[in-house]
Amino acid sequence: MRGIETVDVMEKLEILTASAKYDVACTSSGSDRKGQAGSLGNTSAMGICHSFAADGRCISLLKVLMTNGCVYDCAYCINRKSNPIRRAAFTPEEIADITMQFYRRNYIEGLFLSSGIMRSPDYTTEQLIAALELLRNVYHFNGYIHVKAIPGADEALLSRLGLLADRMSVNIELPSQESLGRLAPDKSKVSILKPMGLITNRIKENRSDIVRYQHAPRFAPAGQSTQMIVGATPDTDYQILNLTEGLYRKYALKRVFFSAYTPVVEDSLLPALDTKPPLLREHRLYQADWLLRFYGFKANELLDEAVPNFNPLLDPKCSWAVNHREQFPVEINRAPYEMLLRVPGIGVRSAQRIVKARRAGSLDYHALKKLGVVLKRAQFFITCKDKPLEGLKVSEHTLLRSLMSGQQLLPNQPPQVEQLTLFDDFNLSALPAAGGWDILKKGAKA
Repeated sequence: MRGIETVDVMEKLEILTASAKYDVACTSSGSDRKGQAGSLGNTSAMGICHSFAADGRCISLLKVLMTNGCVYDCAYCINRKSNPIRRAAFTPEEIADITMQFYRRNYIEGLFLSSGIMRSPDYTTEQLIAALELLRNVYHFNGYIHVKAIPGADEALLSRLGLLADRMSVNIELPSQESLGRLAPDKSKVSILKPMGLITNRIKENRSDIVRYQHAPRFAPAGQSTQMIVGATPDTDYQILNLTEGLYRKYALKRVFFSAYTPVVEDSLLPALDTKPPLLREHRLYQADWLLRFYGFKANELLDEAVPNFNPLLDPKCSWAVNHREQFPVEINRAPYEMLLRVPGIGVRSAQRIVKARRAGSLDYHALKKLGVVLKRAQFFITCKDKPLEGLKVSEHTLLRSLMSGQQLLPNQPPQVEQLTLFDDFNLSALPAAGGWDILKKGAKA
């Protein structure tokens, strides 16, 4: 590892913000803290980090590392010990000063602070604590702070860190112990999950403390999140989604983030440097994550060992519906809310509107369209007053064309074929996941 260079603050900022860009685990703040006399700033739950607030404002935060020097040698990380890149490190005083200068100039509304491992996890955590204590207690900064917890750090240090931050996160990075052993030998599943469990327990304890003691300090009021790298290892979508579901259930995470692996270092264990990031795969995982959190799906409903990866041409919800045609059509005026959520073209809000509107009378297709239902997709899976949409002809081609429409590839994501022909039986036969084509044919004949 190259030594830490002696450079001015702006050069450090350039180096350390560039090194932080591969960490995607930052999101809307999720917590509110009003301005106080003698303090600077506040925290709004509406959003953070280049997001858009409910009132249309674009808001951002300073995303930076304390240092990109690291004693670990994780193969996938640009900051790994053996990678010959420029190294720099901020002092706690410099981090606090830069944050306050940027805030006063209205460049940012908060701070996302992470770090490579300096000397040891404990020493690194002490440096993070020192920076946040300066911001909170000396500069009286009352704005949003998201900080990365360092696996392997002492529990007492992590507890102190959580009392200074709004949100904490511990990146799990790779979805299996086997992948961690190959690419990150200095880390283990236990060392990552232990601080995650500590944060969960401290958040629960803190809620009880706040009920009993009005002025008890708040511990990570916006909760915790994590990140998984997609595409660096042979791990399947099924493995990733199962782990995601388990993390939500056991650790009550606010979000699990997925990061399409961008090759930045050459290594025989990793994809070649000219490999394009799997952006479409990342997109499908985010769609599936949404289904887990808001639509009542389970991981083993969306994928299994026989079909371990998502269909690139159909979103997870449409793919599930195509493979479960026996559960459709559903009568829109009688179907329970939970079943409405499983209909392609019906989202959470439109399902809520349907349940509310049908109390006043039966709904027809025109009413559904006004309620926000995407009939181009939903028409194949519903009836209104026990009748299908007039003139609707369900065939293999029309169903797939309708479900695929609008499913554009993400920027910089190359197509898997030279030209997708919707009337080509070879391409169409590859669309449904295992067993879906047979089910589709049966549905069309019916």
